[in-house]
Amino acid sequence: MKRAITCALFAAAIGAGPFLVGCEETVSRESTTKVKDDGTVVKKEEKVTKGDDGSVTKTETKSVDKPDNDDKDGASIKVDVDK
Repeated sequence: MKRAITCALFAAAIGAGPFLVGCEETVSRESTTKVKDDGTVVKKEEKVTKGDDGSVTKTETKSVDKPDNDDKDGASIKVDVDK
């Protein structure tokens, strides 16, 4: 009997978890990607979410990916430093 009650309590806790926590609703999402002449890739993303309590959150992310600019004649020097 104890085992059935314990299993029922765990199942109820797992099943009721999403209802207690709630979830965000994505209102809008916009992302842009630009490639510059030197090969640099710039990605921007804006996301607006609305919480269960009515709060609105705007998140902006930007990432820049620069390619390695090694000389064609192999004249680059790389140094590793142990800290």
